[in-house]
Formats: sequence, structure tokens, C-alpha cells
Amino acid sequence: MNQATNMALRSGKTWFEQVPKVELHLHLEGAIPHEALWELVQKYGGDPSVSTLEALQQRFKYRDFPHFIDTWLWKNQFLREYEDFTFIAKAIAQDLEQQNIRYVEAFYSPGDFARHGLKTQELTEAIRKGLTQVPGIEVALVADLIRDFGPERATVTLAEVSEIKSLGVIGIGIGGSEHEYPPEPFAQVYDKARHLGFCTSVHAGEVAGAESIWGAIRSLQCDRIGHGTRAEEDESLLDYLAEHQIPLEMCPLSNLRTGVVSSLEAHPVKRYFEQGIVVTINTDDPKMFNNSLAQEYQLLEEKLGFSRHDIRMLIIHGIESSWLSEDQKQQLAASFYSDAAWQE
Repeated sequence: MNQATNMALRSGKTWFEQVPKVELHLHLEGAIPHEALWELVQKYGGDPSVSTLEALQQRFKYRDFPHFIDTWLWKNQFLREYEDFTFIAKAIAQDLEQQNIRYVEAFYSPGDFARHGLKTQELTEAIRKGLTQVPGIEVALVADLIRDFGPERATVTLAEVSEIKSLGVIGIGIGGSEHEYPPEPFAQVYDKARHLGFCTSVHAGEVAGAESIWGAIRSLQCDRIGHGTRAEEDESLLDYLAEHQIPLEMCPLSNLRTGVVSSLEAHPVKRYFEQGIVVTINTDDPKMFNNSLAQEYQLLEEKLGFSRHDIRMLIIHGIESSWLSEDQKQQLAASFYSDAAWQE
């Protein structure tokens, strides 16, 4: 029996839980542990639709993607004060650290909270205050400019986050209702972001087709694609992604929960991987989809035939596709290689 198996048996944790991991597509507001969110619901007077913690957990089941967006907005009403963001940031970081996730590039959506009078700069400071209380994990921030609010609002948010880059805001993205708001109108915003030194990601190919990914590449010239699930609708796009090594931030269980794919077996992640596309594995909104990064990898092995070697390669793809410096990438990879759980 090998060392990693022995460790797993002694700890009661699987290899997937113990192996060191990174995550590049995680929304902070979708990663709030249920117990922490329950505290916030109670803080603001409760909600008749979620009279118990169990009822809150049941709330996170979706008919389709628009229903998921509605639930996302419902949840965010319980984040009203800066101290709420410090509270959830600490809880999220602790949860990630317990999963042996060592490095994360996490989206946060400051524009969602202007309705509560919260300012982007102070909100970011509150998040960083919570994250720094958990030194065992490094979390970089990526500002989601939210395509639903339009390019003018995105330009304002970009200017605001550029003032607090020192708080570890390293990139921008546009999430939200991809099927209603195409990427092309955000071209000037992305050009400005690059000039300000931000890295860039775009949610594309999740609930819109290959044309959305092409728009993200051609008009926004993004560094990474968030999801990219529907890229196979255009074979030439797959060839382009493979040739240019544009990383995909793939989220298989998220796609299953929102109905983007009919089953995990139908998910294209293995086909993309075998075609030489740079694939990374992520959870998206783990507390809203009842998934974990360990579970993502375990199901890739059980349902889609990924080997342990493949899974280690996917994890390394995550390091290589991150926005760390080259020296930081090498140091992080070296720490993974030397971890006892890395070897079978």
C-alpha cells in the first residue's frame, strides 16, 4: 500500500481531498458556507422561504440558468454592510484551506452591492481584511464587471478597482447573463483594463454558443475563457483554442446543475483535454451547486475516465494558467510535486 493511500486511510480523506489544488474560476459570493449565509439571513430579519438551514440549502436547486441568476440576486440581498464581506471572506478562505486548495483567483462583484450604498474600494478592503485572517491560502481577486450593467457602468467599476490594485486585485471579468449581453460592446473596457495592467477573463460559451467565445477572443482579446463549454459547436474554434493555448476555466458540475449539459458524461471536458486544449477544473459557485473541487476531480475519474496522471496534469494546467509570476508558478508547482499526497 503506497504512502498516499496510507495517508488517506489514516485521515479519512480521499486522495482527491488531500492532493494540493488551485482554482481559477470561483465566485466569492457563490462560495459562502451555508452556515455563514444562514447567520446573515438571520441578521437581516430572516426570510419566510428559508425558515431553517436545511430549507436554505434546498433553495440552491435550479430549473435553468435564469433561475440560477434569480437565486444569485436573492442571496446577495443579505450582504449589506462592509463587515458582512469581511465575515464571508474569512469563512470562505477557511473552507478552501480545509480542502487543501493553496491558491485561488476569485471573482467578486462589487457592482451588485451599489444598491446597498457600498463603494467598490471599501468593499474590496473589507474582503481583503477577511482573507488575510487565513494565512494558509493565497486568494487573488478578479473584479467581475457584470455584463448586465453595460459597458458604461463597467468602465466606472474598472476605474474604481484600479485605485485598489494593491489589495490584490489582479484581473477583471464579465459574468452575468451571457445569453442576453454579448461581449463585443465591452471591447474598449477590456482595452483600458490591459493598459491599467489587469489580466482578463470572459465568461463565454456557457449559456451562449461558440459565437460568444469568438467574440471574447476577437473583440476582448482575453487571456482566459470562463467555461467555454459550448466551444465544440464550431470545430474551427476548438482548433484555434488548441493552437493558441487559450486556457478554459471549465466548471463541469456547475454546467450540470444549471442545465448547460444534460449529464456529466455529456460534458466535453475530456474531449477538449484530449484535443490539446488547456483545460483547468473549477467549481464556479460551490455552495450554490453543492460541489467541491475534490468532487469535481473524483467524478472526472469515475465518470469520464481521467487517470490520476491526467488529474495531476489538470492541476498543473491551473498553476500554469494562473496570473502568478513565472517564479511564483515554479515555486507553487515545486511545492505540489514535493507534497506527499501528490504521489500515488
